[in-house]
Amino acid sequence: MMELVALLSTGKGSWAQISGLIKQGSWEKVILVGEQYAEKFKGDKPSEFIFVDFNQPIINLKEDLMSKLRDKLQGTEVALSIASGSGKEHMALIAALLCLPVGIRFMVLTKEGVKEL
Repeated sequence: MMELVALLSTGKGSWAQISGLIKQGSWEKVILVGEQYAEKFKGDKPSEFIFVDFNQPIINLKEDLMSKLRDKLQGTEVALSIASGSGKEHMALIAALLCLPVGIRFMVLTKEGVKEL
């Protein structure tokens, strides 16, 4: 089992992808990252929400994510969903995780269930 870190931002159908990933996966912990409006997201399993401002410069965003994720993660690697969001948001989150450091396993929900890319 792993911890799942999922970006909750923009993208048609991306929240449904994350919802299914949460529901069908076996996660030790689910950490959702997004702006204030994303707190409205309701998954089928308990989760923690980390608020960030995606409008800040990318370096500041990476540093903000690092400081907020540092005490939340227990293992040496995480499952990561970036099905939602923009390139800037993806780069900042990936960079923050790698700088903590934790390994990353990209996860997606397919017709056959949860799969690692």
